[in-house]
Amino acid sequence: MDKSKIKPLEDYVLIKIIKEEKKKTDSGIFLPENSSESKSQSGRVIAVGESDKIKVKKDQKVIFKEFSGTEIEDGEYMIIKNEDIMAVIG
Repeated sequence: MDKSKIKPLEDYVLIKIIKEEKKKTDSGIFLPENSSESKSQSGRVIAVGESDKIKVKKDQKVIFKEFSGTEIEDGEYMIIKNEDIMAVIG
């Protein structure tokens, strides 16, 4: 599926997930993903719906709630509700 053909509706936002680097202890041991507490995820806005409630714009980097939205394209992209975006980075 081509991401340019995906157009979010209403108050939904299409996000490209930014993969976090693996966590490593000072001694060099890599920690598994589920070893740390629940954390927020970040991504880049690819497209936004047409709702006036949406405050983010295309190409902004955002932080969103961990268990929000629906993953598409093998987890590379997500469609999430505008209300699940917690912050804009930069």
